[in-house]
Amino acid sequence: MGAGHDHGHTGTNSGGTVSAAHMGRLRIALCITLGIMVVQIIGGIAANSLALVADAAHMATDALGLGMALLAIHFANRPASVNRTFGYARAEILAALANCLLLLGVGGFVLYEAVERFFTPADTDGGLAIIFGVIGLVANLISMSLLMRGQKESLNVRGAFLEVLADALGSATVIVSALIILLTGWTAADPIASIVIGLMIVPRTIKLLRETLNVLLESAPKGVDMEEVRSHILALPGVEDVHDLHAWTITSGMPVLSAHVVVSAEMLDSIGHEKLLHDLQGCLGDHFDVEHCTFQLEPGGHADHEAKVCH
Repeated sequence: MGAGHDHGHTGTNSGGTVSAAHMGRLRIALCITLGIMVVQIIGGIAANSLALVADAAHMATDALGLGMALLAIHFANRPASVNRTFGYARAEILAALANCLLLLGVGGFVLYEAVERFFTPADTDGGLAIIFGVIGLVANLISMSLLMRGQKESLNVRGAFLEVLADALGSATVIVSALIILLTGWTAADPIASIVIGLMIVPRTIKLLRETLNVLLESAPKGVDMEEVRSHILALPGVEDVHDLHAWTITSGMPVLSAHVVVSAEMLDSIGHEKLLHDLQGCLGDHFDVEHCTFQLEPGGHADHEAKVCH
């Protein structure tokens, strides 16, 4: 009496991933990032500003991260195969994980170089630093506006958005430190700004890393309370029990759920498998953001049979 039911998806990746809709904006953001990275490297060397060089290094990491995000989306939208029934959708999450590791590395590098600058002070041209800082800030704000909507839908795009956001804050910090140097001559403002940039990178990265690891560890999708899911299923007429209830996320915007639902024989005889499966799907669709569901309907005592067979 086992029965499977799938709704909304077929187990393949024919519909593409959420991030695919934002590929054009990611490409534009990548071009902007690469251009400003070159400008800030030139500006950092010309102004002898560690904060500008640090921001340029972060820009380089952002460019790599955006490139990986685009590459991951390309692979994620390749057709599914017999052996890879969800295609390469998980590639997006792996790219987000790589972005996190890169960001943590850049944050540590910036902090280390900033401490070194305290021991070996250098003269910084505040005027030049301001000019290049403003250029970087404007460019980052444009990139942020391009990625604003996508970061709410995709972990991969959110990783890119957070990188650009950190750069925008970094550019603002460069401007402030350059103003201080220009007005007071206090060159320690430059390494202090670098420390601030490093400290802005790390917390956001840790948050993204936590969300990414939750996906890789197949935790329940964000916003899905498994006890509530169980309660809703059990509340349906004729449902006696539910076991082997699992919910996880393949990639951004692709939560999935499976469950074995124990149903009384009388209810199955009266309404049939199809009606009960639609009721189960409708129940979850009305209350939870899970479209891809697989249910196995079984009579009472079948779980004991499963345990014996598996054992």
